[in-house]
Amino acid sequence: MQAFLEELKFRNPEMYFYGLICLGFSIVCLVLSKTTQVQVLGINAWIKPFKFAFSTFLYAWAMGWYCAYLPKFNLAFFNWTVIILLGFEIIYIAIQANRGQLSHFNLSSSFYASMYSLMALAASAVTIYTAYVGWLFMVNQFPDLPTSYLWAIRMALWIFVVFSFEGFLMGSKLTHTIGGADGGPGLPLLNWSTKFGDPRVAHFIGMHALQLLPFLAYYFVANKYWVLVIAMLYLSLATFTLIQALNGKPLIHVKTSSVSRD
Repeated sequence: MQAFLEELKFRNPEMYFYGLICLGFSIVCLVLSKTTQVQVLGINAWIKPFKFAFSTFLYAWAMGWYCAYLPKFNLAFFNWTVIILLGFEIIYIAIQANRGQLSHFNLSSSFYASMYSLMALAASAVTIYTAYVGWLFMVNQFPDLPTSYLWAIRMALWIFVVFSFEGFLMGSKLTHTIGGADGGPGLPLLNWSTKFGDPRVAHFIGMHALQLLPFLAYYFVANKYWVLVIAMLYLSLATFTLIQALNGKPLIHVKTSSVSRD
């Protein structure tokens, strides 16, 4: 781990430190979720900024590592686009959490509706930029990278993009619960519904292909074809959980109504 951190800091110091900031903030949010009583939809308000900050930390370090492989890539512009846009999203989510207000799906005033739209635009811009990075990995040659690892990065980027845009499904419905209202019983910390369909499951699985597939290829799977098989199985899993959610079925069904979501 120490070698990885030192190399990442050398390759991309902006993403290295931005990831550290997001990691630190996610820890603060997690502590606040256990020490404060502010709730949104029956869930501790600080759970949501924790998840967004931690996810951004993982994205920042992964992309900081991969983009360093790209030839003639404007790394500084990419870095600051991500830092500004995702930083804006995290800050607004945290502000709303502190106020006990919804950040997403909040159309209760023109201001909140505008901020929700701006968050959607920020997330979309980062996803489109990530798709561009995926395209660069497809059209460029990387003779110094193992073929299996290269294809893992390629597949990871495209699966990430597809399931990142899946967020529009939830945005169009103004809910992340299918078959019931937001805020019901859910799995601890993740808060995925244990009673109704929840597209956030597929959103989570698909987006974190970005870290998992290259990690597996780098350390464990040295064969290109096995990497592609694993990537397709992973894509199938994410797709299955999305179909399951659209049919109103939870990932894990829990009959009792006493499941804590804190």
